[in-house]
Amino acid sequence: MSIAILGGTGPQGRGLALRFARAGRPVVIGSRESERAQTTAGELNSMLSGAAQISGDDIRGAVAAAGEMVILAVPYSAHNATLESVRDLLEGKILIDIVVPLADGDPKKVDMPAAGSATEAAQALLGDEIPVVGALHNVSATTLNHLDQRINCDVLVCGNDLAAKEKVIELIRLLEVEAYNAGPAVNARCIEAITPILIRLNISKKVPFTHAGIRIWAPSA
Repeated sequence: MSIAILGGTGPQGRGLALRFARAGRPVVIGSRESERAQTTAGELNSMLSGAAQISGDDIRGAVAAAGEMVILAVPYSAHNATLESVRDLLEGKILIDIVVPLADGDPKKVDMPAAGSATEAAQALLGDEIPVVGALHNVSATTLNHLDQRINCDVLVCGNDLAAKEKVIELIRLLEVEAYNAGPAVNARCIEAITPILIRLNISKKVPFTHAGIRIWAPSA
C-alpha cells in the first residue's frame, strides 16, 4: 500500500520518500503544487533502482492515494492548515505527525502550541476517530537523504491509539532502525523538544560531529 508524505518536496519528506521506496513501499508525495510534486518524484526515482515507485500529486490527491499511512512533514507554520484541508480524507487512515514546532527564526528553541505539542494539536484538530501518531521527530534530514549512510538513531513513537502505534513502529522498522513505544500523545512534548537540542549540538563548534541522533542503550553486561 502506498504511503502519502505531505510536504514530500522538503528535505525530510524527500529523504523519507527515498528510504521507504528503497524498502519496497510505494510512496506518493504531496505538495501544494502538483507539478512540483511530480517533478520532485521524477528526481527521486532517478536516484533509485529496483525500488518501489515514487509519484507526486497535490496534498489532497496524495492523501486520497494513500493506503493507510499518511505522513505529515510540512513546516510547522503550515501544520494546522494542511490538516484542515485534508481532514475529510483521513477517515480510516493513520496520521504520522513528524512536525516539530520550532521557534520562528531560532531552530534551537521550541515554541509549543497551546495543545502542548504538534502531535497533540493534530489529534485535537482531527478528533479521536482519526489516530495521530507522533514519530521521526529527531531524525536528521541530511542523514535521511544520504542513502549510503544508515540512520544513526532510534525513533520514539507516541500516541493514544496502541494499535496505530504498533503499525507505525512496524513501518519505521522497514528503514532498518529501532522504534519504541514512548507512551501517549502527551509525551510528544518531550520528544519534539529533543530536536532543537540536537540542532544546537550539531551546529556547535565545540561538538566534533554533525547530524547527531539519539539511541536507547541497553545496560552494559
